[in-house]
Amino acid sequence: MKLKVCGMRYEDNIQLIAAINPDYMGFIFFEGSSRHVSARTPALPSSLKKVGVFVNASYETIIEKIKTHNLQAVQLHGEESPEFCKSLQTHKIEVIKVFSIKKEFNFEVLSSYETVCDFYLFDTKGPLAGGNGYCFDWSVLKDYPSTKPYFLSGGIGLENLTQLQEFKTSPAATYCYAVDVNSKFEIAPAKKNKELLEKFKQLL
Repeated sequence: MKLKVCGMRYEDNIQLIAAINPDYMGFIFFEGSSRHVSARTPALPSSLKKVGVFVNASYETIIEKIKTHNLQAVQLHGEESPEFCKSLQTHKIEVIKVFSIKKEFNFEVLSSYETVCDFYLFDTKGPLAGGNGYCFDWSVLKDYPSTKPYFLSGGIGLENLTQLQEFKTSPAATYCYAVDVNSKFEIAPAKKNKELLEKFKQLL
């Protein structure tokens, strides 16, 4: 599985985490987040894809951030329509559409997004748009009806490694492309612990 480290902000910490070679690094452009990015983000190795995370942002705002920060992917955490997702695909970037889950999920909502995004991301439904710090019930994904690759997110930490290993061998994980981590590896909001992430990456 690929690894995405989300909620980055501080340049020295960004470079520190980039050195362990995650596959994706997420930057949150949502002012309601404690990990909100307002400054320019540094250049990263070409092997590491920069992801801009947005919540119901305007098309113009997202395009501006793509250009300013040289984003290779956008992650949409709001109520973005299939038409909105399709419009972003024309910019030759990966579009990741987020859906939140608690104990159950109506997978029928995915059908209209099948051709307009590159990945789904399943996160925990909670009071925040992301970074709630706890997992949803992954067994829900046994009913996943699509062949589109998806990111598994929501409060994943070192304590979930055994659970992750079990999940990886289950039919539900057939199309699990990447694991997305954030709050469980933080020293402070938007500042990540390199040693913990390194250990997690080695054992993933």
